[in-house]
Amino acid sequence: MENQLAKSSEERTFQYQDSLPSLPVPSLEESLKKYLESVKPFANEEEYKKTEAIVQKFQNGIGEKLQQKLLERAKEKRNWLEDWWLNVAYLDVRIPSQLHVNFGGPASHIEHYWPPKEGTQLERGSISLWHILNYWQLLRKEKLPVHKVGNTPLDMHQFRMLFSTCKVPGITRDSVINYFRTESEGHCPSHIAVMCRGRVFVFDVMHEGCLMTPPEILRQLTYIQKKCHSEPDGPGVAALTSEERTRWAKAREYLISLNPENLTMLEKIQSSLLVFCLDDGSPHVTPEDYSQVATKVLTGDPTVRWGDKSYNLISFSNGVFGCNCDHAPYDAMVIVSISYYVDQKIFESEGRWTGSDKVRDIPLPEELVFTVDEKVLNDINQAKAQYFKQASDLQLLVYAFTSFGKKLTKKKKLHPDTFVQLALQLAYYRLHGRPGCCYETAMTRYFYHGRTETVRSCTVEAVRWCQSMQDPSTSLFEQQHRMLEAFAKHNKMMKDCSTGKGFDRHLLGLSLIAKEECLPVPELFTDPLFSRSGGGGNFVLSTSLIGYLRVQGVVVPMVHNGYGFFYHIRDDSSSSKEENIREVT
Repeated sequence: MENQLAKSSEERTFQYQDSLPSLPVPSLEESLKKYLESVKPFANEEEYKKTEAIVQKFQNGIGEKLQQKLLERAKEKRNWLEDWWLNVAYLDVRIPSQLHVNFGGPASHIEHYWPPKEGTQLERGSISLWHILNYWQLLRKEKLPVHKVGNTPLDMHQFRMLFSTCKVPGITRDSVINYFRTESEGHCPSHIAVMCRGRVFVFDVMHEGCLMTPPEILRQLTYIQKKCHSEPDGPGVAALTSEERTRWAKAREYLISLNPENLTMLEKIQSSLLVFCLDDGSPHVTPEDYSQVATKVLTGDPTVRWGDKSYNLISFSNGVFGCNCDHAPYDAMVIVSISYYVDQKIFESEGRWTGSDKVRDIPLPEELVFTVDEKVLNDINQAKAQYFKQASDLQLLVYAFTSFGKKLTKKKKLHPDTFVQLALQLAYYRLHGRPGCCYETAMTRYFYHGRTETVRSCTVEAVRWCQSMQDPSTSLFEQQHRMLEAFAKHNKMMKDCSTGKGFDRHLLGLSLIAKEECLPVPELFTDPLFSRSGGGGNFVLSTSLIGYLRVQGVVVPMVHNGYGFFYHIRDDSSSSKEENIREVT
């Protein structure tokens, strides 16, 4: 990615979209074989035999019919999974998405030119925004280099969803609205929304055909902050976006019924490039400990975040930054890409603006003043109460692991990501005395509109290795042998999942075909071993490699008594791990 962002290219960002291969449908026999392997660590002999019989019956019976239907669907759609995944994973989900679904992370500018310092919030914010807006213009002009593995281009569609994108709540299903257009496609919104102390402002970042400079952005932000700090707080309508989805949908409908202008203002927020959040918090942060700022990014003041926006840039009063993003329209690699770009630009410029300080005569920001009544204010208070109650159930730790990094694992010819995944399995096994069903993200961007697949890191091989590490009578040679077997297994699974040969999304597709055909739920999906092994989103360990850069990120665990483990791996002695633990209260 480093090279891809640095070099200029004549290739257009989205030029390969039409030539990408369609997402394949894996073989039913292969997927069921892999599924059976994945449940083994969680079953005794009797339970496994019962599941084996259920799988066999499925394969020879209804499974075959569902597979044929799925193959027919795949002939008509270049990505048979795309709509289903968006709905099932995100838009049909009714739990509050701001806390349970959104991802975010602290910016790492503190490690070079922007250590925490009071009084720098607005100046740094204007520079950070300017770099982000330059990235937006690269996308508009299709000058962002195409991501590739070797010479193979990857799908870039998700990058269209970074700016001017918003989820809109529905009674039973939400929707995603995307206003972004490339220059060749036509007009695109060019305003941002700024939230401060429960109030909302918007201003256009283009003036007379040119992007505003940092001093001009600073002037707008200063106006907003002064106004908010000298006048009463606003109602905090943004907090409604942190509610349970159906409740937020009803509250939104009521808000619109009070005054049609409320809809106009909602649409201005939805279509904005991004939301800039002026947060009064001043979280502690050091290069070794990002825990407090990461917690604030994920669970901070809901009146200055629009939980449904694809991009909330959070600016704290001590000049520390982070982002909070809706997961529905895109996966983490999009925000990793822009975060790395901005961090590099800040590093290159030593955190300063060296251009002209001249400020043109630009219109002042417009405040969006919603018409509210007692019911709306009660809804806002209720939203805040449930949000803070659920947020208090989350323990979040972000520490740097400084003993070694990617260089050492590669020197030992061990894949760095697999190394972390197996270390995680061993840690869970030592802590709980049993295997932990684990989800690791694999990307499927080799295919048209590809997103993710599940790598189930808790393999039979990994468990055997964990057992050998816990058994003092096992020789070092035996432990090493079992470790290498576990490494080989994980590496193969990751390759399979990335090349369209995973099984979790395949099984999901088969279950959804059954639902669409109004057929009874196949026994395969009601078998206790299905959910015990992580099926249906029941993974106790929810994990993802964020990359090999300085960028960090966090997401809450999938289940109430689970762990989220999100990590980036650096070359040297600063491999940083992020861990969030959700405990039953």
